[in-house]
Amino acid sequence: MSKSPPRVLSIAGSDSSGGAGVQADIKTIAMLGGYAMSAITTVTAQNSVGVQAIAPMAGSVVAQQIASCIDDIGIDAVKIGMLHDVEIIEAVAEALKDVEAPIVLDPVMIATSGAALIAPDAIEAMRERLFPMAELVTPNLPELAHLLERSLSDSSQMAEAAEELANKTGAAVLAKGGHTSDERIIDILYVPGGRAVQFNHARIDTRHTHGTGCTLSSAIATLLGHGQPLEHAVRLGRNFVIRAIENAPGFGEGNGPLGHHAVRSLD
Repeated sequence: MSKSPPRVLSIAGSDSSGGAGVQADIKTIAMLGGYAMSAITTVTAQNSVGVQAIAPMAGSVVAQQIASCIDDIGIDAVKIGMLHDVEIIEAVAEALKDVEAPIVLDPVMIATSGAALIAPDAIEAMRERLFPMAELVTPNLPELAHLLERSLSDSSQMAEAAEELANKTGAAVLAKGGHTSDERIIDILYVPGGRAVQFNHARIDTRHTHGTGCTLSSAIATLLGHGQPLEHAVRLGRNFVIRAIENAPGFGEGNGPLGHHAVRSLD
């Protein structure tokens, strides 16, 4: 009898065009050998050129989706993405309060296209309620700047900010450096009380990067669900994203989706 796949719950928004959100998470989890479940927080009409409409779910509906998965299927890892408002954040925090599985939180605030995806007062609620529950938080540079309420522009500032956020919240922080002006993309993993680990790779000349943050966070969650240690899960998760970018199908007029379907190796 084969080993059961890790049960991974994605709590995130729906992307109608399939490039990001729950749709990207499900593809990623499945390609990495996990069993994907979802709790949709927000329905969006979006594509590679922008976000055309946002309709958040009621917090009670989000909480019930989570409970339905926990109570029957069970969970081995959780990925949290777009949480539109305080009501949803409070509902998610309450629904996950007894969960012992690793939680990876991608603090989604701004879409690749630049559209705001979270209510302004929700940022503080996320920081207070969910960050202490997370094993890992994965902000990009603009999100990290929002969370610490100051401007950041290079990898040295990003490293200091990651350390500060980790020490404030108790969660490990993977600060993603794709928005810096550095020649190579540098991501920094900081574990409270531990050490900083730097990952870097050459920039890929492409506009097809829609859903990279969603894909990375769900990949790491799935790998943690498989029992991989955090640093190795981050390393393999980054490799998955790089391969998916390299295999992007070329869809859309703007920031197109990744090629999750084509990833066959994490080397």
